[in-house]
Amino acid sequence: QVQLVESGGGLVQAGGSLRLSCAASGSTLRINYIGWYRQAPGKQRELVATISRGGSINYADSVKGRFTISRDNAKNTVYLQMNSLKPEDTAVYYCNARMVNDYENWGQGTQVTVSS
Repeated sequence: QVQLVESGGGLVQAGGSLRLSCAASGSTLRINYIGWYRQAPGKQRELVATISRGGSINYADSVKGRFTISRDNAKNTVYLQMNSLKPEDTAVYYCNARMVNDYENWGQGTQVTVSS
């Protein structure tokens, strides 16, 4: 298992930017995919962006061209740079790490609020 600690959420105006960080500890060498999901009030949790062990990246269509996922392997940290934020991006953002045995670890979540 791994432990995931997110940071970087907050309140921003539409059109602004935020960067989320997720620091992983524990069995990080067994992470197959790591990335971000979000859950807005009354909605299901949805994928935002993930990056695989080999570096393949996947984005939700709704964030393509605005969000960028990256990682620093030396720091065991993954980042989500969010630009051109929209009110519909308002959600709790969760870091997710899927292990090689498909077990999933979740962070505690960080709130992102985009005002219009």
